[in-house]
Amino acid sequence: MKFVSWNVNGLRACMKKDFLASFAALDADAFCLQETKLQPEQIELKLPGYQLYWNSAEKKGYSGTAIFTRVPPLSVAYNIGDEVHVGEGRSITLEFEDFFLVTVYTPNAQDGLRRLDYRLAWEDAFRAYLLELDAKKPVIVCGDLNVAHEEIDLKNPKSNHENPGFSDAEREKFSQLLTSGFTDTFRFLNPGRTGAYSWWSYRFHARENNAGWRIDYFLVSDRLREKIISADIHADIYGSDHCPVSLEIRA
Repeated sequence: MKFVSWNVNGLRACMKKDFLASFAALDADAFCLQETKLQPEQIELKLPGYQLYWNSAEKKGYSGTAIFTRVPPLSVAYNIGDEVHVGEGRSITLEFEDFFLVTVYTPNAQDGLRRLDYRLAWEDAFRAYLLELDAKKPVIVCGDLNVAHEEIDLKNPKSNHENPGFSDAEREKFSQLLTSGFTDTFRFLNPGRTGAYSWWSYRFHARENNAGWRIDYFLVSDRLREKIISADIHADIYGSDHCPVSLEIRA
């Protein structure tokens, strides 16, 4: 089964940059989006063979997630069960026979780490939510997690230390999630690979110079680790400041 995750940084804008061609070329069984930045009625999107699920932020033009799936889910849930974190459209969970699929757009700590306290509270709530799911059946988690875990995961770690997305506190929360029973699929298959990034600033010719960050992930419950076939970063696909990432697992 093949999964794709992509922070499209505004689906309506991405539609004007060959989103549908990229969608078709990636040919996923489940296609997850972050930062859709719309309400479903604001777009006409026809994807034959797919069921479409949306979780939009209350604030228009902000945040939002979606999952388009060929395989009908057993159940669908929105948000992570903690009322404090409802309203920004940050996650969707689909239950399938053998696993849960969760897509997430993790809150950004923002300039000066002014939203770090909220971000860390989110991390604790999200980890608790995933562990609750994992107690029932394995979990596949994907999305923009807004953190580069290790120095290998961004081009300029020294100059970005303690910037949002590379603060010690955020990185420690990611480590804590992994040690709770989850595997970073790309790093599992590519432990020493450098220059593999999924987001580039629009400034300073960052993408042209591959001065990026790996902040888009597929994580799986450790017991799914041996089912991983591939975990890729599709840096050749444009349309957003992020590129798609993908995971293929044996059914």
